[in-house]
Amino acid sequence: MTPGIELRHANRDDWDAIANLIYQSTNHWYVANGKAAIFTGDPSSTLVFCQVYEDLDPGRCLLAVDQATGTIAGSCFYRLRETHVSLGIMNAHPDYAGRGIARRLLTFIQDFATAKRKPVRLVSSAMNLDSFSLYNRAGFAPYAVYQDMILDVPSEGIPDKIPAGKMIRQATLADVACLVALEEEILGIRRGQDFEYFIQNESGDWHVSVIENTEGKIEGFLASIHHPGSALLGPGCMRSDEDAVALIRRELHVRRGHTMVWLVPSHRPGITQAMYALRARNCEIHVAQTTGTPPQINGVIIPTFMPETA
Repeated sequence: MTPGIELRHANRDDWDAIANLIYQSTNHWYVANGKAAIFTGDPSSTLVFCQVYEDLDPGRCLLAVDQATGTIAGSCFYRLRETHVSLGIMNAHPDYAGRGIARRLLTFIQDFATAKRKPVRLVSSAMNLDSFSLYNRAGFAPYAVYQDMILDVPSEGIPDKIPAGKMIRQATLADVACLVALEEEILGIRRGQDFEYFIQNESGDWHVSVIENTEGKIEGFLASIHHPGSALLGPGCMRSDEDAVALIRRELHVRRGHTMVWLVPSHRPGITQAMYALRARNCEIHVAQTTGTPPQINGVIIPTFMPETA
């Protein structure tokens, strides 16, 4: 137990404080380690995390609160899916460093997953050794390495480069069952409500493309979000490197004129070299981790952390 700290779930009145915590604590870590701040706009931009996670999984933002002051010392989002529990963005206030805030949040979520008999999955920075050690000590094992790539997408966009015999189009709700089946085949997880949310796109921030063969069979998909608090490609999965490159190019074209970040599997040189050819550059390294038995990846996975999708 951490003296003077209570755990409770967030409500709508907490959102501004949570957004400020995400903004301040994330930027604090990057600046303290000689890097540029991740969030450069207004702190309210990070309200998008609260909104998206609440839309997908109402009531699953866990807070660590200082009982004496009411200050939110830490926060973490988590999601229950058919096959696993996803652990989303976790933040601890710099003023509470060394008091075990993150460990206490993590323990609660692991206990929740154990009660549900499901593994916990996450994507974490390999550059933040404190974060890596937190998860590693708690029994998480890395199973895939991803390099974060960034590109200022030209205003004229990125021309298509689609493999012969394939076509790319915007996803529809009729595709959801196929996307679920494809991801289960490639990564072994199921989360159809996520795909419905991205494709419905009620906020106007999302876009999803699919690639299919001449018989109309979907061979891959890739989502993206563009918002002042999050400009990312992902999640996505594909059967081949060529399909992955084609989908990345299409989603970058959709986001033309903007700066976008996405994760590329480091062990797929066909993809990484194609990204360098676009003049994308590396900006960080992330690892996918899980409790329990690590999954076997039978294709290409492009994860993201908005929402977390390892």
